[in-house]
Amino acid sequence: MLTGKRVAILVESLYNEFEVWYPYYRLKEEGAEVLRIGSGTQQIYNSKTGLPVQVDADAQKVHAADFDAIIVPGGFAPDYLRREPAVVNLVRQMYQEGKVVAAICHGPWVLASADILQGKRVTSFISIKDDLVHAGARWEDAEVVQDGRLITARMPDDLPAFMRAVIAALAG
Repeated sequence: MLTGKRVAILVESLYNEFEVWYPYYRLKEEGAEVLRIGSGTQQIYNSKTGLPVQVDADAQKVHAADFDAIIVPGGFAPDYLRREPAVVNLVRQMYQEGKVVAAICHGPWVLASADILQGKRVTSFISIKDDLVHAGARWEDAEVVQDGRLITARMPDDLPAFMRAVIAALAG
């Protein structure tokens, strides 16, 4: 059980609905408090298929100390998220404080912008492999890659393995 744990899930326009809602409900099922954190550009963001999500807070109004973990979902949202200094700083601070930092699909783009990938083992959707390698990561083609408290996965099909790793890291 993750009772007492607080997890931030980043959201922005054109997010992948599976990569937001599966972790959201899976973590709640384990007893964690889960907050949807937006970039600050609006209060409701639509997924790639138009599914809305209302944020609980904006990245400018939260701090790494507020959370035990952060999840960066994919879709096109990470390209918007990485443009917001408050989002990038939140991810970087979470990493620097030794918190669980997890990203799936295109989510590792935000990790690259946070400059936390040097020498780290990661995976992602294949189309951003070069970006991660250029950011200093050692990219692997695996459903989930864990390097310490940094957890990455490739795509929605990898969500079960991804969430098992995230939950285990939070529980441990």
